[in-house]
Amino acid sequence: MAAERLAVRPAAGADLDALRDLYRSFLEEVPPTVPFDLAQELAEVAEYVAEHIALVAEAEDGAIVAFVLARVKGHGRGWISDLYVTPGFRRSGVAAALTREAVARLRALGADTVELEVQPSNDEARLVYERWGFRESAVTLFAPLDELEGRLSREAPEPSYGLVFVQSDDTSRVEQAVRSYVPRLGRSERTDVRRPVNGWIAVEDELCSGDPDSLRRLAQELSYRTGGVVLALGIEQGAVVRYVLFDRGSVADEYASVPEYSGPLAPGDVVGLSANPTVAHRLTGADPERVRAAARTAASPAELPPPQELFAEIAAALGLPLA
Repeated sequence: MAAERLAVRPAAGADLDALRDLYRSFLEEVPPTVPFDLAQELAEVAEYVAEHIALVAEAEDGAIVAFVLARVKGHGRGWISDLYVTPGFRRSGVAAALTREAVARLRALGADTVELEVQPSNDEARLVYERWGFRESAVTLFAPLDELEGRLSREAPEPSYGLVFVQSDDTSRVEQAVRSYVPRLGRSERTDVRRPVNGWIAVEDELCSGDPDSLRRLAQELSYRTGGVVLALGIEQGAVVRYVLFDRGSVADEYASVPEYSGPLAPGDVVGLSANPTVAHRLTGADPERVRAAARTAASPAELPPPQELFAEIAAALGLPLA
């Protein structure tokens, strides 16, 4: 339905029941990452209606199908607390219409900038906000205290270690790609591009080897630049064996020996960190049964062979040269 057929108007006290129902739907669809008190959240909705900016979009039959809550936080800073559109009215322009009206009211109250929060997992909303001109200004991190205290009480974690393997016999091309990208990551004392073995060129960079995120970025960049298959294989914090298989710069498969080592994951994410032997076979030629047998997962490192042993097993199953 086009936004022109929806009426955007200020919310009133008579709309509170409908607004609260929509807010519950919003929380069910995009659950907060931090604990929250539903009663307090619903009370804040009423506060926005009474004291700040609360706008609704009303369909021809009188049903409220979307809302936006906003306020001025001081020093010219506007704040959009919540924006929600029911599924049947998305991509109709109603979100933009609500936001335009909210922005106009914020400006009238003295705001010259506006902020909002969006969960990292809400890709659809992030794309919309970025298209409108929002850009990242801060990153809020969250950790349960029990988990944080437990990790802080540990001794310093074991170092990480990893290699990147490029499926190629063209050493000069890989060296050129490494030389053009590695300086952007920071200063590395040593980068070793080894000779091809079994159709793979191993790349060991001093900086990336000890930083799993940098190792992954290096592998992805080399896959993009060479247009081929590249695999990052490492041991993280001396405990978790992980590989990420790229094809032309895109992730094709990912594996972690202890998927929830860093904290609980959604069931689908746990499954997604189990190796896919079919994909590994298609891209590397590895025997899928060997990959399945080597790339085991568990709830803790203690349930698996030592990580160095598991690292070597997986490398052998994939035909990767370690020496």
